[in-house]
Amino acid sequence: MTPAWIDSENPQALPISAACSMHSCDGPPPEPCLANPGAAAPKPHEQNRRKSNLASTFPHDPSELRCADLTRLVRSLHPQVEVVDFKVVENKTFAAGTDDVSTAGRISADVELRGDGADSIARRWMIKVCRPDLGDIPLYENEVAFYTRLRSEVDVEVPVCFGGLYEPDKTGFAIALEDLRLRDVHFANVKSEVTIDQIRSLLRSLAALHARYWESPRFETDLAWVQPHTSGALYTMFNHPDAVPASIAKHVEMYQFKTELVEAAGQTVDGLYHEFRKLQKHQANLPQTLCHGDSHIGNAYLLPDGGTGLLDWQLMARGYCLHDVTYLMMTGLSVATRRRHQKELLDFYRAQLVERGIEDAPSPDELWLEYRRAAIWGVYIGWLTTETMNYGWDICVNNHIRLFTAYQDLECSEALADLPDAGSF
Repeated sequence: MTPAWIDSENPQALPISAACSMHSCDGPPPEPCLANPGAAAPKPHEQNRRKSNLASTFPHDPSELRCADLTRLVRSLHPQVEVVDFKVVENKTFAAGTDDVSTAGRISADVELRGDGADSIARRWMIKVCRPDLGDIPLYENEVAFYTRLRSEVDVEVPVCFGGLYEPDKTGFAIALEDLRLRDVHFANVKSEVTIDQIRSLLRSLAALHARYWESPRFETDLAWVQPHTSGALYTMFNHPDAVPASIAKHVEMYQFKTELVEAAGQTVDGLYHEFRKLQKHQANLPQTLCHGDSHIGNAYLLPDGGTGLLDWQLMARGYCLHDVTYLMMTGLSVATRRRHQKELLDFYRAQLVERGIEDAPSPDELWLEYRRAAIWGVYIGWLTTETMNYGWDICVNNHIRLFTAYQDLECSEALADLPDAGSF
């Protein structure tokens, strides 16, 4: 899927350690009024430090969470709303060896609200918080920006957001989302039985997203903050030799199955890196739009009525449409099903663009060529970064198999061969 430190908002990702308590928030609470009501009150210097921390950054530990923190969070989108009470229902922390994983903490809470607009906000929140050991990674800022600045205008199925905070240089990050489990959704992954109709539904959503922002002049004005794939903090993270590429080299050396998949593809880690950079440089010269950025099947959810939605917008970027389409199809379909349906699905996606008024939609031949080229992203950035313990053996290995098989089936390396080299970082 994604690098080990890229998270997903799948609320079923991790083992649950529940801590349930009510927090009276009218006036200053007694110091023991935390997620653990039986805890001893801190000493004065500890109390002062805790209050100082609360004033400067959003807590990643539910035992330190206060109504004031949640009020600050919700007021990022609803300035008149106040959290007057809350109950921590689930505390999810990072654990290895699960079938789905996130490196952002998750706190599920029931909240009591008051103020103008409170009636429009759900009372169950799934709150994403930072992992402090990761530092101030650019993914946090990007996801908060999506939910607080773009979510309201994106006409696709996306979790409802009640507030988002990003506090630079303080490892401060929080997003309050709806708890999708209350809608009885299924969180997909590479092991899920995803139908062709569900893939079409997801492609329809991607086409709606891409068409809305296709070559938009807003990328030079109010959307100038949306990072492209060729500059900015995300670009540096994925391209700097000492960042993600170093992690990939380490993992390919560490895991035999990764080593042999790279060798079976007739490649080296350095060769894949240079192909990935070629692709990014090339795609920057194609029609630009808003991309989800991390559209593997594990970032999709399936609704009971057959509809679908998209999770985890941390890699949202200005880029080329086939970045999203390719990654979805290559992870969402078995090898045999992809081989059988990929051209039909590309035609379907193109028709959706045309239906939405995109006059310069890529021709079928262009789509096919760019689809072949785009396979490198999922192979190199998508999954070579990921350790097996983060998602479980089956999910990790099966994603590698699907992506490397597509890379070879589609002769991705040959399709990229005539593109100019991107040069050194």
